[in-house]
Amino acid sequence: MENKKAAEVVKRLAARNKKITFAESCTGGLAAAELVAVPDASKVFDGSFVTYAEEAKIALVGVEAQTVATYGVVSEEVAREMAVGSAKRIGCAVGVGITGFAGPTGGTANAPVGTVCFGFYIDGKVYSFTVRFGNIGRNNVREKSVGFVYSTLCELM
Repeated sequence: MENKKAAEVVKRLAARNKKITFAESCTGGLAAAELVAVPDASKVFDGSFVTYAEEAKIALVGVEAQTVATYGVVSEEVAREMAVGSAKRIGCAVGVGITGFAGPTGGTANAPVGTVCFGFYIDGKVYSFTVRFGNIGRNNVREKSVGFVYSTLCELM
């Protein structure tokens, strides 16, 4: 079933002749999959990154090791660098970074299980958010994260 907000994102990007990419950690490619379920996604999407490990975030999308060391891998700072780095690596106007602890393990005192940080790079502007979904189950956190991404893109674009 097609996600209406993802369809709206495709429509808006196509109308502006812009492209989007993702750097996903805890969602493991689910945000990109939601986009490609929409007809005409190929007009706005060339590819994305699944950067599950810290090393992949650094090597593939240019997250600074110092940012991870200072703020932690689940932080708005890392999510912003993922968004900007992915967009610049692939040449897109829009980049989305998603990093979090989907559970059932992981988590820290500052970022318990269910915490997800999001970065959005849209036409040179950077936004970030942290959402604490709670320990609602791994796949529920992933699905709610993707829902948040598309709702936020519809608000910001």
